[in-house]
Amino acid sequence: MVPNRAEDELEEALLEVSAMIESTVAMHRDRYSTDRMLSNVEGDYDAVLDTAHEIIVGATTSIDIVHARRVAGEGRQGRSERQLLYSADPAVCVRLLSSPEMLDDEFVREQLGRERPVAVRVARVPPLQAIIADGTTALVVTGTAVARRASVIRVPEVIHTLHILFDNVWRTAVPANERIVFGDRARAAFARQILGALRAGVTDEVAARDLTVSVRTYRRYVAEIMALLGANSRFQAGVRAAELGLLPPSGPDGRAPTRGGE
Repeated sequence: MVPNRAEDELEEALLEVSAMIESTVAMHRDRYSTDRMLSNVEGDYDAVLDTAHEIIVGATTSIDIVHARRVAGEGRQGRSERQLLYSADPAVCVRLLSSPEMLDDEFVREQLGRERPVAVRVARVPPLQAIIADGTTALVVTGTAVARRASVIRVPEVIHTLHILFDNVWRTAVPANERIVFGDRARAAFARQILGALRAGVTDEVAARDLTVSVRTYRRYVAEIMALLGANSRFQAGVRAAELGLLPPSGPDGRAPTRGGE
């Protein structure tokens, strides 16, 4: 399948912002730290969460969050991170942009019963954690657990760029409650293999042989998956699957799929 040019350009732009934040911290630390426009969050991951809590509680109009960085092994995580969002003022508009890998399905379900739910959308974004409050303050976390950098930023130029990019990604992101559920784990894994074959462009005969099913059965599964995805063509099914985060970037099993039995 031909890569989506817009997605590639968007990812490049997001990576550029991440690099801009890094360079701002490195080059202008002294200049901005004197008036508290830029400061590093020192300490363990608990300190990062405490800072996030302060920013969320202090927000009065809006909170935009990017959740696309794994935090395993960095201290408190999971439920405690989700609870941070519930500490926001009920009048504040909260938007959460998650990568497919980091999406918390339980949290999405919890929003269905809330009077003022957190709006959750899914998109492929570089590994980054960020909170933008009221369009004036941001907490940005980059890097690994070993080489993590967390910064509180109030530099208008950086905040403005972050806000514009968030809005651009948000407009094309998929609402989390539209993600397709294929059933149990085994059935979902089989569906992803079929989607991977469609994305790779292999013939029905080759795909059916690889999946050890008849060509007729394979084509029946393809038709069912297309119906679930609301797709009118196989190409559209692949595009829709990518939008919903149903396929990893490199293929159904983390490897580049083969084409035509190669």
